[in-house]
Amino acid sequence: MNDLIPQIPLAAWIDAALSFTTTLLSPLTRAVSGVLSTGIRGMVDGLVFIPPWLFVIIAAAAAWKIAGRKVAILAALGMLLIWNLGLWRPMISTLSLVLISTLIAVAIGLPLGIIAALNDRFFSFIRPILDFMQTLPAFVYLIPAIPFFGLGAVSAIMSTVIFSIPPAIRLTTLGIRQIDAELIEASDAFGSTTMQKLIKVQIPIATPTIMAGVNQTIMLSLSMVVIAAMIGAGGLGGEVWRAIQRLRAGAGFEAGIAVVILAMILDRITQKIGAGRQRSVVTGDADEKSDDNSETDAA
Repeated sequence: MNDLIPQIPLAAWIDAALSFTTTLLSPLTRAVSGVLSTGIRGMVDGLVFIPPWLFVIIAAAAAWKIAGRKVAILAALGMLLIWNLGLWRPMISTLSLVLISTLIAVAIGLPLGIIAALNDRFFSFIRPILDFMQTLPAFVYLIPAIPFFGLGAVSAIMSTVIFSIPPAIRLTTLGIRQIDAELIEASDAFGSTTMQKLIKVQIPIATPTIMAGVNQTIMLSLSMVVIAAMIGAGGLGGEVWRAIQRLRAGAGFEAGIAVVILAMILDRITQKIGAGRQRSVVTGDADEKSDDNSETDAA
């Protein structure tokens, strides 16, 4: 079969395109690498400077305020266990990478999701790209990051951003598109501009769905940061990777438990933020209906 049909040199084409874009974009990638490296070092050094016991208290208090007592207890006990296992600095490193990656992914994904929600042509264009991105194996994302940014945390962040951005785009688009047409018609009837309608109607109502996308982005970022230890990301993933290389099952299991604890804390907090926003929207709708009924009764 191969003798009859020549093999498509896909690998050679990809290598040539990657080499060309690496050379073309090298000034930009160097600048981005410098900025991100400085940001990563600054965040890690700043968080490590805080004593672990004080960090645990602050994190537990924030979790209590946002998500309630049970999540606060989970955060406190989980972080104390990580501290006790001697994985505090790797945990801080992983947390910093996840936060930076999530901020970048959300900053890019939300505008793209809004555009896709408001523009059918753009949605039709970006939808197959998102399908492709979500079916591509996670390890493949590490390959193009190395020639652009080299080994280290910057490559890990860039590959993590690309890997974790689809949920932010998809769920932002879904949240805006699933709003009742009657609400859109009502805002149009009051003469709202596109920007007013977006800021005052569509985004507030779609916030629970958008927060679900942010939650998924955080979870994917955490999983990818662990995988990115293969290209020098460090953190808890680095601990797991070293344990695999040295056949230290116990140390790898400890680092894996720390990853699970961090994932549970971030997941519970972001879920509560989205649920709280949904309750506030529902309460606001109920108050508006009550006001409307009161006005009708008075009339």
